[in-house]
Amino acid sequence: MLTKVRAFCKEPSFNKLNHLQILCAKLKGALVYRFFFKRFGKGSYIRRPMSILNPQFITISDRVSVAAGVRLEAICDNPKRIPDLQIGENTNIEQNVHIVCHSRIHIGRNVSITGNCAIVDVTHPFDDVQHVVKIGAAIRDDDSWVEIGEGSFIGFGTVILPNVRIGKYVVVGANSVVNGDLPEYSVAAGAPARVISTVCQGPGKSRPL
Repeated sequence: MLTKVRAFCKEPSFNKLNHLQILCAKLKGALVYRFFFKRFGKGSYIRRPMSILNPQFITISDRVSVAAGVRLEAICDNPKRIPDLQIGENTNIEQNVHIVCHSRIHIGRNVSITGNCAIVDVTHPFDDVQHVVKIGAAIRDDDSWVEIGEGSFIGFGTVILPNVRIGKYVVVGANSVVNGDLPEYSVAAGAPARVISTVCQGPGKSRPL
């Protein structure tokens, strides 16, 4: 503990402010969020969220960090379907990320989700444009899912659409649109995202397909 205090004292002033903000966010998690979320793990924090909806259906594991501007929502659109949003331990979610779950979204441990990403398991039906409910408010009544495997990296501005499974240790390039499954140890990019190389499972460089 004394070593951490000494290291803190040596930090530049702005870094100290950042550390204090994180400490305050962790205290809020421990003192407030843990009573509202399905689970809110030790050492986890959310900094200045934009929107949190129905946290009783959201599981935050230990040591999860969530930057400012997150939209973290569980949607109860069918009383027979219980939304299940899970974020694994030691996962980091950066600024302005949009996660909306009405069925099942599971994010594994040690995942990095960079800024401005969207992860959704909802679909807005548009086959009946004359319906009394506008397209943006309508949700297709289906049992959809998103799964992101352990150790994966989701690049800046990526959109992950419903019914997608991303394997372990997958790297998704910036501004990709993922609308299909991606295998373990792969590198994918594009709109729609396509596998462009594989990641070596030991020391060494990635190898192209």
